[in-house]
Amino acid sequence: MFRRALSMAVAATALAACHTMDTPSSTEPTSAAAFDRSGGANIGVVFTETNAASGNEIAVFSRSVNGALTAAGSYAAGGTGTGAGLGSQGAVTLTDNGRLLLAVNAGSNSVSVFSVDGTSLTLINTVASGGTRPISVTVDKKLAYVVNAGGAGNIAGFRLDRSSGLSSIAGSSRPLSAYAPAPAQISFSPEGDQLIVSEKGTNRLVTYAVSERGLASAPRVTPSAGQTPFGFAFAHDDVLIVTEAFGGAANASAASSYSVKEHGAAPLAVVSASVPTTETAACWAAVTPNGRWVYVTNTGSSTVTGYDVSPDGRLRILNSDGRTGDTGAGSSPLDEAITQEGRFLYVLNRGTNNVVGFAIQNDGSLQSLGAGTSLPAGSIGLAAR
Repeated sequence: MFRRALSMAVAATALAACHTMDTPSSTEPTSAAAFDRSGGANIGVVFTETNAASGNEIAVFSRSVNGALTAAGSYAAGGTGTGAGLGSQGAVTLTDNGRLLLAVNAGSNSVSVFSVDGTSLTLINTVASGGTRPISVTVDKKLAYVVNAGGAGNIAGFRLDRSSGLSSIAGSSRPLSAYAPAPAQISFSPEGDQLIVSEKGTNRLVTYAVSERGLASAPRVTPSAGQTPFGFAFAHDDVLIVTEAFGGAANASAASSYSVKEHGAAPLAVVSASVPTTETAACWAAVTPNGRWVYVTNTGSSTVTGYDVSPDGRLRILNSDGRTGDTGAGSSPLDEAITQEGRFLYVLNRGTNNVVGFAIQNDGSLQSLGAGTSLPAGSIGLAAR
């Protein structure tokens, strides 16, 4: 009983450090003003969601050749947000080809899928999430899975079709490793044969084997190398990089790397254990497409920490002070996303309600793109292409 209470206390502290808030926004497509240093034609798009309790929306930004973002409208998601933080990574995600966008509606216990045509979105359908309070969604080809954080918590699976959208897979619901373990993210492995869930409250990483029919196995547990595992991303196919918020303790955050095994009772093997960021509340992670660099946002320090990832998955911090990028005083950075060609990193800030960008240099260093785009307070999730 004491262990469970302690775990819940640690999770609550980390959630406070890595949290979001929200305000409502309009429900029709708009073209709200944002900074425009265009300098070139649109070559990409960035997406986030409002999580508004009055009606969740997807906010869209066009990206120019120099990385500048310009507001390109917002689209109703067919569900509601919570009006409060989700404490998760992966609330919004794109398919590999960028043609479909999936988003959670945590307030109405549903998931939405949109078709993507440049900066325009068309809602295909919205379906029940198979649980309560969905916080993260992942997709691999024609399969999608969501993790629900409400109640006991669970994962649930869906078929994905470009025309008809999402449809629930019967019998796909699986439990997490414990009752209400405060999950933070769900993601398919690069091969699509495994699912990984991070649990902040239990300090565990949970894996599920995925069958050809799309059904997940029973959960398998790997203890986290550090406390409060939160966001994660894959590098070099079989290398998993996980942030560790350490309960929001000052300057105590870290990141660990793991080798992902296909079979066995212990599917994750530690490669680098708890390499410090020297910053506070490391919660989100993004890896460049070539797997060379990983960037971690430190919510409590308003900074980004970069790591070099060796071919075998070992982590080396890029800057000894942990400050590869500065997101602005009081910005409290949350979600982040790297563009498909690997040139730009974008970070969503809770404290300043904006998205700031960085150009990724050849040595992994970050060059600020300057002032960021404005967003409704409480926006969550970030996806880019």
